[in-house]
Amino acid sequence: MTQVENFQWQAHYNQAMNQQFYAACATLSDEERKRDMKAFFESIHGTLNHLLLTDKVWLGRIENQPFSVSSLREILYEDFDELRAERERTDERIMTLIGKLKEPDLNRVLSYHSIMTNSAQAFSLGQVLTHLFLHQTHHRGQVSTLIGQLGYDFGETDILWVE
Repeated sequence: MTQVENFQWQAHYNQAMNQQFYAACATLSDEERKRDMKAFFESIHGTLNHLLLTDKVWLGRIENQPFSVSSLREILYEDFDELRAERERTDERIMTLIGKLKEPDLNRVLSYHSIMTNSAQAFSLGQVLTHLFLHQTHHRGQVSTLIGQLGYDFGETDILWVE
């Protein structure tokens, strides 16, 4: 498997898991989704929002169309349906980006100003994409735990079993 094929696989998994997670979260009440459960981004909604926000920031850097935010905790959408619709659009952007990738593209260096460290940073596109997909997996794991704490069984999340 080439690096590009691996990223295509991860992008497919990422989109499928986001669809599955949002479908599960749609069965929760707004109060349950927004309940402060002492997670890093407080709630299920806050965590899903953070994932969308950071993906939009990274896509802006990759596509040289900056997406400015004041904080990584900034809430883009209070309304779950709007958040879900933008997640779907953003996942399509990711799929399109990954679909156009060639192996040499992965060595392109992205230079940007970090929101977290307030400093200049530079990483290859391959490193950035690896981070983007691992970041999604990390926080979806948190959401899966939060859903479980509410008494719901999310189901299978392993990449090997997603078609």
